[in-house]
Amino acid sequence: MQKRLPIGIENFEDMINEDYYYIDKTGLIKQLIAEKGLVNLFTRPRRFGKSLNMSMLRYFFEIGNDPKIFEGLEISKEKELCDQYMGKFPVISISLKGAKAGDYQTAKHMMKYIVGGEARRIYQRMSEDQLNETHKEEMKRLMEYEMEDTTLMAALWNLSLILKEYYGKKVIILIDEYDVPLDKAFENGYYNEMIILIRNMLEQALKTNDNLYMAVLTGCLRIARESIFTGLNNFNIFSITDQYFDEYFGFTDKEVKEMLKYYGAPEAFDETKKWYDGYRFGNEDIYCPWDVINHCKALKVDKEAIPQPYWINTSGNYIIKRFIEKANQQTRREIEQLIEGKAINKEIRLELTYNELDNTIENLWSVLFATGYLTQQGKPQGRTYSLTIPNESIRQIFIEQIQEWFKETTRKDENQLKDFCKAFEEGDAQAIEQQFTQYLIKTISIRDTFTSKKENFYHGVLLGLLSYDPDWYITSNTESGDGYSDIMIEVEHKQMGIVIEIKYAENVKALDQACEKALKQIKEKHYDQKLEEEGYETILNYGIACYKKRCKVLLQEKK
Repeated sequence: MQKRLPIGIENFEDMINEDYYYIDKTGLIKQLIAEKGLVNLFTRPRRFGKSLNMSMLRYFFEIGNDPKIFEGLEISKEKELCDQYMGKFPVISISLKGAKAGDYQTAKHMMKYIVGGEARRIYQRMSEDQLNETHKEEMKRLMEYEMEDTTLMAALWNLSLILKEYYGKKVIILIDEYDVPLDKAFENGYYNEMIILIRNMLEQALKTNDNLYMAVLTGCLRIARESIFTGLNNFNIFSITDQYFDEYFGFTDKEVKEMLKYYGAPEAFDETKKWYDGYRFGNEDIYCPWDVINHCKALKVDKEAIPQPYWINTSGNYIIKRFIEKANQQTRREIEQLIEGKAINKEIRLELTYNELDNTIENLWSVLFATGYLTQQGKPQGRTYSLTIPNESIRQIFIEQIQEWFKETTRKDENQLKDFCKAFEEGDAQAIEQQFTQYLIKTISIRDTFTSKKENFYHGVLLGLLSYDPDWYITSNTESGDGYSDIMIEVEHKQMGIVIEIKYAENVKALDQACEKALKQIKEKHYDQKLEEEGYETILNYGIACYKKRCKVLLQEKK
């Protein structure tokens, strides 16, 4: 039987013992020991295997875990290292991924629940008769989900002290997704309160803690040191620009080829690469594991399964929405270039505080880079990076967010939309042309330069605008006559039908010719036949041609 696909599996022991398909990343352990500082921070985008790697570290280092789960894996070849480090440390392991809420009090309660749960896990691995009374009482306070705020702030330090005295060994602290509470606090307006809580927790645990052997943190953003890591001297940061550990988060070309071959779909490699590759970590080209695994699942059922942007449903994507909302005309042009597959040069700041994110649009470029929505081409020139959209999956996320933004902004001016729809009923080709051009100027073009069907963008924009009128029955790509019309509108209360055919002109001078071609196609393919059969008294056929942000409209009326 084939191994199961590990969709959403973040527990390393389950990954191995339950026979999931595992791409061996245990080499990270050897490199971490070689490069270790007192505190080590890995920054990678969401869904790139950070949580699974943190679970792997816990099962490797923690006293009392089963060493057999590492048999046959890369790290097991390092016998001397395993003898020295495997199962030799008390470990505190928390994930702050769940500490997100719409208000500070709820988020703080969730932090207490997370810390209390870890204290309970640690307590269950201890023998009560070996704990002194002071430590028993302290553990009870730490396991209390309604603990005092001061107890929460000192929780990691207190746990490490108890563990150090119990085992006689310094402690390893693992904190997964350390920046999620800050991200959600910034999004929901309680950032100043949350930063005080996080700073107090981390400073006590990581800065003034003689019980600490090593700490490993993961996150999406590299929060400025002065924000929460003040005074940490022995502090290693491994970001997406570093060559250290570049192959241990995400999948490489070789790993994806082997995975597709294992699941009987080696021919899907090129399409998988187009959709999910393109991230650049250090010197490695990296695929998003979440996307690849989900695509493999689809390929198991259907060898011709079409790739999907699975990341859309997992990452919130509010940062792109904020970015688009703040974009000026210059930035909109740059977004259009990115959508077309081009690169743009931007100065990137790898360290930011959340309070700085919205200061300028330039800071949001840095966030998009750090969170995986943009990646680098070639080597940076100082702090200037050549940025591109990494793959088709992320491109689709940009397109979806642009469409949502355009829909929201156009709906705010209802009078303009009413006038636009009215012009179609009145056969006012000139008014349609003027107003549609204005809409095209306002929006961010997402013309698909990768396909021959360049009309799709204009079709989508026009369909969205015309869908405003509640008295119209609109269909798209409807079969009528000898083919499929782009857009068909039935205005029953006026006994009127409208047919729209859209063409893309290769230049401004070709707009008139493209309009005539559209009208000729309506006539030759009898796209209005369905409306005639329905008995509509008036039928308006529109040929609309577009080139970049210019359009031309011609009308042919039938009564």
